[in-house]
Amino acid sequence: MAHEKNQQLIQTLHECLEACNHCYDACLKEEDVKMMAECIRLDRECADICAFLEQSLTRNSPFSSDLAAVCAKVCEACGNECKKHDHDHCQKCADACFKCAEACKQFA
Repeated sequence: MAHEKNQQLIQTLHECLEACNHCYDACLKEEDVKMMAECIRLDRECADICAFLEQSLTRNSPFSSDLAAVCAKVCEACGNECKKHDHDHCQKCADACFKCAEACKQFA
């Protein structure tokens, strides 16, 4: 299968997607949800682009490299926002986002 050579990136994307979904859900339960609005928005953006890139890699899309460059930007933005918050879920999400951004940059 064509995607086997990208298995590590696919795994990293999936871990980032899961971290973002967990952060998104946990942020919605925080006392001051308004303060978490940008974090919530970027969690969604990041999870969606990671899922889309993951799918593009499994079907050997000719656009995967371009999508990886965009994914890296979104992951960095999400990581930077999450890093601003002291919540454990935000810190774990930031770590996953930065790891994913680096992997996407290397692929792109």
